Amino acid sequence: MPLNRRKFLEKSAATGAGVAIAGAAAAPAQAAPAAATRAKQPKRYSLTVMGTTDLHGHVFNWDYFKDAEYSDKAGNAMGLARISTLVNQVRAAKGRCNTLLLDAGDTIQGTPLTYYYAKVDPITAKGGPVHPMAQAMNAIGYDAAALGNHEFNYGIETLRKFEDQLRFPLLGANAVDAKTLKPAFPPYFIKKFHVPGAPPVKVAVLGLTNPGIAIWDKAYVQGKLAFPGLEEQAAKWVPKLKAMGADVVVVSAHSGSSGTSSYGDQVPYVENAAANVARQVPGIDAILVGHAHVEIPELKVVNEATGKTVVLSEPLCYAERLTLFDIELVFAKGSWEVESVAASLLNSNTVADDPKITRLLSDEHAKVVAYVNQVVGSATETLTTVEARYKDAPIIDLITKVQEDVVKAALAGTEYAALPVIAQASPFSRTSEIPAGKVTIRDLSSLYVYDNTLVAKLMTGAQIRAYLEYSAEYFVRTAADATVDVEKLTNANNRPDYNYDYVSGLRYEIDIAQAAGARIRNLTYNGAALDDSQQFVLAVNNYRANGGGAFPYVASAKELWSESTEIRTRIAEWVTAKGVLDPKDFASADWELTREGTPVF
Repeated sequence: MPLNRRKFLEKSAATGAGVAIAGAAAAPAQAAPAAATRAKQPKRYSLTVMGTTDLHGHVFNWDYFKDAEYSDKAGNAMGLARISTLVNQVRAAKGRCNTLLLDAGDTIQGTPLTYYYAKVDPITAKGGPVHPMAQAMNAIGYDAAALGNHEFNYGIETLRKFEDQLRFPLLGANAVDAKTLKPAFPPYFIKKFHVPGAPPVKVAVLGLTNPGIAIWDKAYVQGKLAFPGLEEQAAKWVPKLKAMGADVVVVSAHSGSSGTSSYGDQVPYVENAAANVARQVPGIDAILVGHAHVEIPELKVVNEATGKTVVLSEPLCYAERLTLFDIELVFAKGSWEVESVAASLLNSNTVADDPKITRLLSDEHAKVVAYVNQVVGSATETLTTVEARYKDAPIIDLITKVQEDVVKAALAGTEYAALPVIAQASPFSRTSEIPAGKVTIRDLSSLYVYDNTLVAKLMTGAQIRAYLEYSAEYFVRTAADATVDVEKLTNANNRPDYNYDYVSGLRYEIDIAQAAGARIRNLTYNGAALDDSQQFVLAVNNYRANGGGAFPYVASAKELWSESTEIRTRIAEWVTAKGVLDPKDFASADWELTREGTPVF
């Protein structure tokens, strides 16, 4: 039966939620001398903690956007079906009773599979389905998972239903009730491992999630949940776990290791705080890192208070890797002590899918494949994002046009109806393509891979100018006489593509020969220089509207309207209504890259 979180919390606090493993039979009498000799040696125990993170709805090695097996240049494979095979191999080698399987969050958002079971055939409906990710993770036998920020994308009701469907706890020590500040989810999980002839090894897993949830999913959590910093909550809970007798403390943290934040100073807590936790909080042995979508086989961080090494590992994302923490313990002076921790990664591309998972979820997979292959219109020409990050591309104009139309319709008849509507959009993917001919839901979904919704914000011309300057920091400064290499032109200071914005309805140049902050040139509206005092309605996605990417002014700007329908759905509706996708209906010349007034391309 799925765990009831309240009963779990009570049981865990009272008993440590122990799980005992049966011991071995006693040795025969004639072996006594050898056994006596062995008894003089200290008892040892080897524990393996396995971990995944940022699964984002990937059950199979399948690309729903391309309707084909997943492949990339690095030869990666993905999906929980592969992870299941790896986990089975590790359990066979180590003994299942000597292993623990964890996840570090971002599970129920990210593919058409997860969208389908949140929106099309929702798990929250009466008599609704069991979420495919719950089915897969239950079947594989996860012991615990941390909450990720994307767990909140479909609202708290969907998250709670998913939680109820799991046979293991969703942990979040720093996801607290906004009023009482008491944990809203189990903070920790404790499991006992039996060792013949010695006390059991008690392993505590502390779950921590991302403070950015307060910004990114503000519409769902404001006034209901709060998300204090990982460092302060780890400092609160780790001593409690040690006092409860934990011999090993593992943290599953949906937080990267870089110490940076994408949301500036909007919340006083660090987004990517895992290494900070290792440095600042004594008593932690290993941290399973998530959120950042990077591959870290092993990162050693020295705790400032104790001088002890804490081992971190991040297994990339999408079930492409499995982290292994191999923990060696010795029983000395009446207690278990961690002697060493080593981390490594296993690659999903080395194994085949587990047939058990394939059989379990083939029907759900087939439903989603049929859904995304529905034809909703036709395109007069092929549209692609290949050059969209450095050239004004019609395929991105499609997003801004849809957003403009939706917001204009929403504000019709209001006091803001006469204001000009402009829109932002980002080049999320470098490989998205809408082919000439039949257009399907999956074609449009590949263009807008996130479940963002639409917000209308009131902005001034001066604020829009600052917004554009900040966006233009995405480009690497390139002298007027330098050779342009498009592979090195973007992502300055490691800014991701999704934090570079087009803005439609204006005309402007980005002079990449200039220093950041002084690049927007010839900014006009309706053919005239932009009036800094003029008011605009910015049609913007909820991630950006809530402060994601730390763009200036937008988070604090007055909100005129918002909705819960995904922008991706709005695009599909727009194309369905038109029937024909023709660039003359949406393409616009808004911006270009220049150097000292000369176009780069």
